[in-house]
Amino acid sequence: MTLSVISKKISTCKECLLHKTRTNTVSGEGSEKAEVIFVGEGPGQSEDLAGRPFCGAAGKYLDELLQKTGFKRKEVFIGNIVKCRPPGNRDPLPVEIDACTPYLDQQIEVINPKLIVTLGRFSMNHFLPKCGISRDHGKVFKKGNRLYFPIFHPAAALYRGQLKEMIEADFAKIPKILKDFDKIMENKKEAEDKNEDIEDKNKKSSDDQSAMMRDLEDKPIQSQMNLGL
Repeated sequence: MTLSVISKKISTCKECLLHKTRTNTVSGEGSEKAEVIFVGEGPGQSEDLAGRPFCGAAGKYLDELLQKTGFKRKEVFIGNIVKCRPPGNRDPLPVEIDACTPYLDQQIEVINPKLIVTLGRFSMNHFLPKCGISRDHGKVFKKGNRLYFPIFHPAAALYRGQLKEMIEADFAKIPKILKDFDKIMENKKEAEDKNEDIEDKNKKSSDDQSAMMRDLEDKPIQSQMNLGL
């Protein structure tokens, strides 16, 4: 499987009703050897017309963020949760997300990045369903053999200017996350192991307490039997 093969499959996809209203599919673009993938929500009007991700106003801002942090667009991979524009730029529906994310999962499998940067809550919720964007943006999470880093969607800065500084501060962390990838993975793994040990000890303690309670409950019955009651 290659990215081009996946793109061809996406271009003829009719798994949900978005295929009836799209102008073009927007499969994503970038390097098949990218260390980092940026995942947004879905194509807007500009993307639908061009067939490319992040080429409107939010895309221009994303390009600025990439340049400021030393990335070239061709060196990363940029995609979305859904590959077709929801009419009127509405939020994608769960049935549309379910139909489309297998393509994204295939792209991730081909690229095998170290880091996935989620742009906005829909992208974050797909990978990190227990997280909240306001609470967890700018934090690093480990799942399996890669890291995840939630950030507000670049479009948010266009209509909520107070988020711009926050987005840029989070974005500036990405090069260091990649540089320290092995160390972060090791630290996260150690934390996971400690949590598992605590959970195992808590479970053993709970099991011991349950066994003790059962033993106490059985003793009066045994005493009554011994007394012939």
